[in-house]
Amino acid sequence: MPSKAPLAFPSEAKLLADFGERLRLARLRRRLTAVVVAERANISRPTLAKAERGDPSVTLGTYLRVLAIYGLENDLSIVAGDDILGRRLQDLALPAPRKGRK
Repeated sequence: MPSKAPLAFPSEAKLLADFGERLRLARLRRRLTAVVVAERANISRPTLAKAERGDPSVTLGTYLRVLAIYGLENDLSIVAGDDILGRRLQDLALPAPRKGRK
């Protein structure tokens, strides 16, 4: 029996839905049918439909395979690539430089 889909906050659900819509538009721009993309990604047609709806139960690996079909897999490296907040937090935790003897 498939596991239950994780609950998403409304803002997360919106992000996933928008991502799914962009995947669908990428497929349509390339004039690929859902059947062809599902076969090439080695997933079922219903799983592709879930991905294009932004269903939170779809695995990241599935999204990556679909992106690869469209030639967009390298776009995944952009995600969290420039973590400004994380760098600031890291800098705050760095020990202060020691003062030398006079």
